[in-house]
Amino acid sequence: MLPERLVGATCPRSSPVQTGGVVGRHRGTAAGQCRAQWARTHIREGPSVARRDADHPTRKRARRRGPGRVALALPVLLVAGLVGGAVAADEYRWGPTHLGWKGGDPGKDPAAVALPGGLDLPRVEEPDEVAEAAPVTPLDPDAVRRALAPRLGDDDLGPHVVAAVAALDGTEPVFARGKDPLLPASTTKLLTAVAALRTLGPGATFDTTVVEGGLGEIVLVGGGDPLLASEPDPDAWPVRADLRTLAERTADGLRQRGLARVKLSYDASLFTGPAVNPHWEPSYVPDQVVSPITALWADSGHDPSGWGRVEDPARAAAVVFAKALRRAGVKVTGVAPGTAPERAEEVADVTSPPVDQIVQRLLDVSDNETTEVMLRHVGRVALGEASSAAGTRAVGEVLSNLAVDLTGWKQYDGSGLSRDNRFAARTLVDVLRIASSPDNPDLRAVVEGLPVAGFTGSLTSRFDDQRDGLGRVRAKTGTLTGVHALAGIVTGADGVPMIFVVAADKVSPAKSLDARSALDGAAAALASCSCGVGSGS
Repeated sequence: MLPERLVGATCPRSSPVQTGGVVGRHRGTAAGQCRAQWARTHIREGPSVARRDADHPTRKRARRRGPGRVALALPVLLVAGLVGGAVAADEYRWGPTHLGWKGGDPGKDPAAVALPGGLDLPRVEEPDEVAEAAPVTPLDPDAVRRALAPRLGDDDLGPHVVAAVAALDGTEPVFARGKDPLLPASTTKLLTAVAALRTLGPGATFDTTVVEGGLGEIVLVGGGDPLLASEPDPDAWPVRADLRTLAERTADGLRQRGLARVKLSYDASLFTGPAVNPHWEPSYVPDQVVSPITALWADSGHDPSGWGRVEDPARAAAVVFAKALRRAGVKVTGVAPGTAPERAEEVADVTSPPVDQIVQRLLDVSDNETTEVMLRHVGRVALGEASSAAGTRAVGEVLSNLAVDLTGWKQYDGSGLSRDNRFAARTLVDVLRIASSPDNPDLRAVVEGLPVAGFTGSLTSRFDDQRDGLGRVRAKTGTLTGVHALAGIVTGADGVPMIFVVAADKVSPAKSLDARSALDGAAAALASCSCGVGSGS
């Protein structure tokens, strides 16, 4: 508790609401991150004109001929009067008030302005479509087989290759090769992403807050923002919440309460269960492949020095926050773990980007830590338990409710780092079909987040030797030692889109790059195929 005389002095803020069963604060979609930057022009100062002229000899000025001072000043005064009148007319609304003019209100123009009396306008009709919707073209199984089958026999792919191709309309795959299940690696993120969007909602956000603790104490409370940053980054997308901004807002709140000295506690108790998934390789965290998963961190647990990851992300975030508080003028006497009191008075907060933007980001760059945080949120909202184990159970329930084929499905994490995960290629086909369906606009971020071959995310530096795939292939990558996979949507040469999965999970490590290139070639072969019925591949 803060001193009694200070209770109730809070900063203005938005109120919590509940939407679609998602507990937390839900706010509008974050604004875009682009910021115009203007080059600064520096002008070197020199001596004044008067000083420069003093260095030259003077001579007697000739009598000036021409208009007098009044004649010269009159146009200036006239223009000034017109400008001043215009400003006053706008400020005091002389037109609407005294002359009967309509409009001028930016809150109503142009659509809400009342029409002049007696004006009879025709009714606005729905315009004709510019073009008819493209018909759904079924795939030609023979054309797909001719394009893809030869690519799957590449020796670099090893003895276990799985593939499937299907149309977006929900019909059965026209091509299937290999024995299921497969070890999916990071294509697992597609399943977690669908579950997160369906469970949390695309507009859900996560707050990192500072609340009042004991006497002279504040508590930094982690809300599970996977993208919380140490510092503002105007070039980042999505726009992140950051600890420096939170510290500045907290300092303002403390000044309103008359406080300049506090003890800082931090609370990361939102998530339960082990921070390190027991189905991960024991070396992952010591070798800094992934951070321990917690509800409070900064920069996904990366070390502030810029190299490696920290052992205790929650404490590291609290230390960063404490330093920012000191820079904002607040004396921090100590940093220690703690628990926020129930119904504690809030001092300040910052809010994450919405879930749909987070999903796009985690799929685009294959962000393991972000996906694991989202998995815990799925478990928290769906089952009331914010653990990895609850999250994977909830993923299965969501996918089952969406009629996804879960034959052979075994999922132990959200990101695909676990080598114990298994499911069929058909599972990925169904997930992509459902996410791309116009019947599921809340899942659209899954398709929007797929990397574009040769241009974005984890496919930026790929397909250099498979130019037919550039821009036509959008796919989630999957990579572990001995495992390579692509799952996404490819547009054929005839403009017909196809869902495809190609994966090999017994690749010799020495042939990793060759295997990856072989899968790129398989996807590019579909991109160069006129695989629609009647297209004549």
